[in-house]
Amino acid sequence: MKDGRNAPCACGSGRKFKLCCGRTQAGAPTPEAQQHLVALFRAGLFPELERQAAALVARWPGHGPSWNFLGVAQLAQARDAFEALGRAASLLPGDPTAQNNFGNALKDRGRLLEAADCFARSIALRPDNPRAHLNLGAVLKDLGRLGESAECSRRALALQPDYAEALSNLGMVLRLQGRPGEAEGIFRRALAAKPDFVAARMGLAMSLCDQGDMHGAEQGLREALAQKPDSLEARSALLFVLNYQPGRAAAELLEEARLFGQAVSRQARPFTAWRGKPEPGRRLRIGFVSGDFCQHPVGQFIEHVLAALGSTHAGRLELHAYHAQHYTDGLTARLKPLFKGWRMVAGMSDAVLAEQIHRDGIDILIDLSGHTSHNRLPVFAWKPAPVQMTWLGYLATTGVPGMDYLLADEQVLPAEAEAAFTEQVVRMPKSYVCFTSPRDETPLAALPALAQGGVTFGSFNNLSKLNEEVLALWARILAAVPGSRLLLKARQLADEAVRSRLTVFFETRGVSADRLLLLGHVARDAHLATYGQVDIGLDPFPYPGITTTVEALWMGVPVVSLAGSSFMARQGVGLLTHVGLADWLADSAEAYVATAVRQAADIEGLARLRAGLRSRLQASPVFDQHAFADDFEAMLRQLWRNWCAGQAAI
Repeated sequence: MKDGRNAPCACGSGRKFKLCCGRTQAGAPTPEAQQHLVALFRAGLFPELERQAAALVARWPGHGPSWNFLGVAQLAQARDAFEALGRAASLLPGDPTAQNNFGNALKDRGRLLEAADCFARSIALRPDNPRAHLNLGAVLKDLGRLGESAECSRRALALQPDYAEALSNLGMVLRLQGRPGEAEGIFRRALAAKPDFVAARMGLAMSLCDQGDMHGAEQGLREALAQKPDSLEARSALLFVLNYQPGRAAAELLEEARLFGQAVSRQARPFTAWRGKPEPGRRLRIGFVSGDFCQHPVGQFIEHVLAALGSTHAGRLELHAYHAQHYTDGLTARLKPLFKGWRMVAGMSDAVLAEQIHRDGIDILIDLSGHTSHNRLPVFAWKPAPVQMTWLGYLATTGVPGMDYLLADEQVLPAEAEAAFTEQVVRMPKSYVCFTSPRDETPLAALPALAQGGVTFGSFNNLSKLNEEVLALWARILAAVPGSRLLLKARQLADEAVRSRLTVFFETRGVSADRLLLLGHVARDAHLATYGQVDIGLDPFPYPGITTTVEALWMGVPVVSLAGSSFMARQGVGLLTHVGLADWLADSAEAYVATAVRQAADIEGLARLRAGLRSRLQASPVFDQHAFADDFEAMLRQLWRNWCAGQAAI
């Protein structure tokens, strides 16, 4: 039998196997054996492909193509292919496919910079391969290098204009850049090319959500679920979208959450025993799971709390972080030293992450995301920690079995609203949130109305919160306050199509375009200063502002808020009550308009309030991180005692 020594090398160098790939052992499989691997691959017989490729690499460990086939077979079976694809890439430095495959393996391990290098090598070897351009673009997107990512997708599309995956990646980048109108068109092109592409259908739905079209978003997500009923991502996104819609009954939202909980339960194998001993007074390991340990409202709220916990509670609490996205920034760098343990877990499967948390011996595991981006809620269904709680990132029930508690306070979640939760509600004695003081000392500006001759209302909330009911109410306020203007700032307002739709909406209600100030992205160091153009903040509903409200108050801008009945709809109640602005709360749409009109008429009162509002906020529970940390530890300790008592009773 021939040994294949004179066959051309599959790495593309033109050399013989003996010279190129036979690095650790001379010779290579016969051409017939290699062709058999190709045939198995094309037939999709991956278990047999893995078996035969493994036999070949055992005999010829220097044969790169066999390692590559072994890795491909393992990937197709959702197995770890890192070693096989790494060996293939090392043995086949001139093979663009091997480099591309190993790039994917590196990406799955969260080693994004190395993955980007692999994809770039693959492109250099074969510039006309659209998949390598797409893969590089996807990694650059995860790294936050959005402009470069978009360019990679466009290069892939220049090579293959109907490449649905490249269109979808470009749409995702455009969304992140605050250009949802453009993203919508790109996702529609992707679906025209590939109608059963669930990721593109979800992308389209969320681009509609970004533009405030919640009904269109809901329809798209339900279509995605019809195509892929077991998609946890689509079901989670649907819950997120439903909570933005006015008039949704609590019972309906609860039922949808329970459907999500049932879906995650079917895919989980919960732990029933844990490493930590049920000793009520011992030091506790507290784990936090979030994709938002970065410049994000969650990161801004939690920074000073973590610092306070670490400064005076370290002997009793040991903090661990599980960061669920690849992106990091300056705030990430500040947060990381506040934890005893830090793990980057993006790309980990639910089973692997649950096993890691269980192995780390976490006693109380806290979700900071709920049904928002980068969440890892399915992991909580595995019950990797004996006590599990959701806090801060999401303002409704998760629906996840195994999520024992939800943290709130009496102002935002009254007892009569508890029936809407699958979790047991626990309450902080004062505020359930504690904000981190802004790092830049932006000075207060004088009241704009004093110079403008008219009041400027404003909202810096995400445009997805500004549904038609909200905007129509704001148009009524502008009509009732002569000379008033409305300043809106949201990243989506960089999109001309979005700006145009908003302008038309107000014009049809008698508000001319010259009374609207529409701002897109503003540099971080100029963000707070922009409040200097606003006299009165207007809170959306049913999803009011939290970070935006605190920042407005910090800059001396009081906010009119509609007090709803749900946890989500009562965020303004808590924040405004804590700073003594209960008279800025309204209990109906009519009262909301009346409150805004009444407050706008008192220019001198607004000027006095502006001057003292920051001091009032600083003196409130919302900024007292040390008192919050004391209450937070006491709450955690009580939850732990409850669990220990339950164990003793078994």
